[in-house]
Amino acid sequence: MDKAPMSGGAMRILILGGTGEASALARSLAGQDGYAVTLSLAGRTAAPRPEPVPTRIGGFGGAEGLAAYLRSERIERLIDATHPFAATISGNAARAAEAVGVTLLAIRRPAWCRAPGDLWTEVANMQEAVTALGREPRRVFLTIGRQEAGAFAAAPQHAYLARTVEPLDGVLPVPHLTPLEARGPFDAEADADLMRATGTEILVSKNSGGAATYGKIAAARALAIPVIMVRRPEKPDVPSVPDAAAALRWLDAGAHAGPATLRDV
Repeated sequence: MDKAPMSGGAMRILILGGTGEASALARSLAGQDGYAVTLSLAGRTAAPRPEPVPTRIGGFGGAEGLAAYLRSERIERLIDATHPFAATISGNAARAAEAVGVTLLAIRRPAWCRAPGDLWTEVANMQEAVTALGREPRRVFLTIGRQEAGAFAAAPQHAYLARTVEPLDGVLPVPHLTPLEARGPFDAEADADLMRATGTEILVSKNSGGAATYGKIAAARALAIPVIMVRRPEKPDVPSVPDAAAALRWLDAGAHAGPATLRDV
């Protein structure tokens, strides 16, 4: 486990990562005088892209473990740049920051909004998504990641095309499964070609937001393919910005950027 380097009076920053925003912020801060940055990854991706800052892999042991890390590493700024669906770590970050008195900022990318022509059925969780597929067999394009793919084993009558970054490794034991390992970004034209080639009848997606995986949403709209859209979980109400550039400005502003000026901007 790597530690952030000792850098005199440099501001010590911990970025909770795993997203493009976390990577962009880490790259912007790398090598800058005045900042000592550590990027933390949960370890769910076997071969994460290398980053130009010290990186630690693995969990902290809940809010208490994260608080202990913040204390021991003398972290001054905590940036929650985790995935919009990583509700547990975001909750732990808020509790740990409050317990230790560390300033916390969340990067919360905007959710996708329904556009004219979108055929969305919005659901609260994966169990509702499974139910929304219905009983009649359908060709399903599953784009919700490896971790929650297993929920769809409850509906084995469907034929699944499951696109994931990591191998499924048996988490979705259904008779009609086509695994596809790929890492975004994905463009709309390529996703439309894929949906046509595979006879996709319905798409299942998380409302992750961002441009990297929006291609499937645009493709489904163009092809009049319905989408089951899983809504985001609730996250703590903490100061937030929409992207890495805004987080960098917040860090550069230092003590002059108070929470009241940063919330939901």
